[in-house]
Amino acid sequence: MKLRPFVAFLVLTLAPAAIFAADSKTAEKTIEAPKRHPLRGVITGVLAEKSSILVKHEDIPGVMRAMTMAFKVDAATLQSAKEGQAITGLLAREADGWHLYDVKPAAPKPAK
Repeated sequence: MKLRPFVAFLVLTLAPAAIFAADSKTAEKTIEAPKRHPLRGVITGVLAEKSSILVKHEDIPGVMRAMTMAFKVDAATLQSAKEGQAITGLLAREADGWHLYDVKPAAPKPAK
């Protein structure tokens, strides 16, 4: 029976394709959009030269503790940002730093 050369042919032609398919799935995972986390805070400064706003934000469980930090934002958000304004947004870690998306004014939390 001359099945062995055929089996060897299949192994040699299909194995690289399977490896390539596995590598492309890994590549797809690394290209995924960054995970976004809800953020609530108050704008303490507008850093126009850095396209950022300084925000004193609440704790973001599993991501970071409460602190004051600069976040990169889009031009429209930068233009409408006002010191002292309470905001909500979605926080994401990008290759060039932390970004805030979907920034919206929020009602200030009542004092305890």
